[in-house]
Amino acid sequence: MTTRPPRILIIAGSDSSGGAGIQADIKTVTMLGGYAMTAITAVTAQNTRGVTGVEMLSPDMVAAQMDACMTDIGVDAVKIGMLGSADIAEVVADRLEDLPCPIVFDPVMVATSGSVLADEATRDVFGWLMDLATLTTPNVPELAALGGAAALDAKEIAWLAKGGDAEGATVEDVLHRPGRVPVMWEGPRIQTRHTHGSGCTLASAIATLLAQGQELESAIEKARQFVRRAMEAAPGYGSGHGPMGHQAVR
Repeated sequence: MTTRPPRILIIAGSDSSGGAGIQADIKTVTMLGGYAMTAITAVTAQNTRGVTGVEMLSPDMVAAQMDACMTDIGVDAVKIGMLGSADIAEVVADRLEDLPCPIVFDPVMVATSGSVLADEATRDVFGWLMDLATLTTPNVPELAALGGAAALDAKEIAWLAKGGDAEGATVEDVLHRPGRVPVMWEGPRIQTRHTHGSGCTLASAIATLLAQGQELESAIEKARQFVRRAMEAAPGYGSGHGPMGHQAVR
């Protein structure tokens, strides 16, 4: 009898160039053996050089997409990416309030190209989502915008400090959990400009692996390996921050 793939609900924006957002999430979930469903929050016009246009969906439409998936197919894990507005963030948090499955929250605020993807009002709702999440995955500037390590530790949540955009020849990612010693992973920095969608990919990979029954540390370890392999397999497209090679990872 064939084992059915875990069902991953992705709540994020669409990237027209395919490198990040919903598109990177679907590729990641599929390559790791999951079944990807989506609640799209925004449609963006973007490529490896930046974002040139954004159109938000209504909060009601985002909620309707979530409801359609959750009431019929069901959900084994959730990945949250770009939300785009405070109203959308609130309706997403409300829908997830009592959902009994892993939730991975990537608090997207700025794209790899530098484009701002979350205003101050949206960031104000992030505290609610972090309280609901199994894991929150801020990068260096996102961590600073959320108040720093002390602020997140005070919330007594699990969070992964991503070091991909820090300086140095070594990339360090650190898992913080209430009452436990932090766990650090490190590896040599891959010298490449093809990093578009790396944060989306990591969060989606962790969500998929958690849905498969992996413990948190194991899920993070394997997700990091997936991101590194996808980065090394980048097809070389675009003149800016290019997409990674999800399809080449086995």
